[in-house]
Amino acid sequence: MKKSLLVFLCGLTLASCTPEKATIPGYVDGDTLSLAPTSSGVLASLTVREGEIVSAGTPLFSLDLADLQAKADSAAAATRRAEAELKDLLKGERPEELEVLFKQAAQAKANLENAQKEYDRIMPLSKTGAVSLSRRDEVITNLDSAKARAEEVNAQIVAANLGARSDKVEAARANIEIEKAQHKQIVQKLKEATPTSPKKSLVLDTFFQPGEYVGAGQTVVKLLPPENIKIKFFIPVDQVTTVKMGQTVLVSCDGCPTSYPARITHIASESEYTPPVIFSVESRDKLVFMIEAQPTAYHEALRLGLPISVSLEAGS
Repeated sequence: MKKSLLVFLCGLTLASCTPEKATIPGYVDGDTLSLAPTSSGVLASLTVREGEIVSAGTPLFSLDLADLQAKADSAAAATRRAEAELKDLLKGERPEELEVLFKQAAQAKANLENAQKEYDRIMPLSKTGAVSLSRRDEVITNLDSAKARAEEVNAQIVAANLGARSDKVEAARANIEIEKAQHKQIVQKLKEATPTSPKKSLVLDTFFQPGEYVGAGQTVVKLLPPENIKIKFFIPVDQVTTVKMGQTVLVSCDGCPTSYPARITHIASESEYTPPVIFSVESRDKLVFMIEAQPTAYHEALRLGLPISVSLEAGS
């Protein structure tokens, strides 16, 4: 009983006693991953359970995808329509429309030939006074009009074969990019509505059940990858020079069958006051440095928040 009490008091005073191997109190911490959808909806399925170990790529949950899938299909159709419009602009008028212009051109050519013949017949007669001046002016006007009409139709045919103006073509190209971006965004939302585990992890908690409404950004599953588990402990100022990066320490806990090795991965650059988790009358006014160590392997016994004891005498 006295020996146990002595070891306990040594832990509270940050290993100032050394009847056995000195230990330093600390606790298990970890960087968790919170998986949440970027869009809101009803939770259709939850495929993992709390306490389960999942592999990378394992499906975690899925929202009802009917609305998002409809939006994705609509965006894909809009992209195809925009591409078809650009293709139509680049190739000019359709054959049916060109055929109408060709017929108009043939009619304009025939009218021009008739107007030219009438002009050639009337003009010599006008010089002898055989026709009136008004008749002469009429055939001149008819010839000019026939020439103008023929030139107009020919210009329309040239323009039809050239396709749309460059500004319309550029606007159509920009519209395609807009539609593609919207489709890509919706496809990404579909993917985020059915997330998978980014790496092998422990399922710490689930927060919704199928049928419940999940808001955008609300955590559905919380994961803890084994490599994100870390041991946090604090050492006094006068002992900080005795530890170094990469040093191996031993971690033990109440009920643990053995001690677990961990490697120091972080040493605080600044001191702080002793935290309440290791509060004692002797140490509450002392400055300490926070140390973080990563277990060399995953151990189920090292759960988040678990109080542990750290021995620095494991070697480097």
